[in-house]
Amino acid sequence: MGKPSKERRLSDAEVRAFSKSIRVSPQKLNLVAQSIRGKSAEAALAQLTFSTRRVSQDVKTVLESAIANAENNHQLDVDSLVVSEAFVGKSLTMKRWRPRARGRVGKILKPFSNLTIIVREREEAV
Repeated sequence: MGKPSKERRLSDAEVRAFSKSIRVSPQKLNLVAQSIRGKSAEAALAQLTFSTRRVSQDVKTVLESAIANAENNHQLDVDSLVVSEAFVGKSLTMKRWRPRARGRVGKILKPFSNLTIIVREREEAV
């Protein structure tokens, strides 16, 4: 009973991990995601471990999840994984306000972001 399963959008050598509602603006999160695109999984983990940005720990968690998905669900070799895509999307925005002078209000926007990381198994050069 239930819906028929959708066919997989990614190839057999690709694995995806997704995190939603990370409490940071998409612009700041994209700076960190940009720093790991195209790198091997090991190099990306090392980059995120020693990064000074607060959000790098959230990105590292998502990357570790993608690596674990590749190893456990798709039996891919962890040593040959590459971060093929890392992209950021907007999520909700909390709207707050702060009282200002003369009865006016100052708007405070607290944005959230979504993060998707796709790792791919590197093809061996023959």
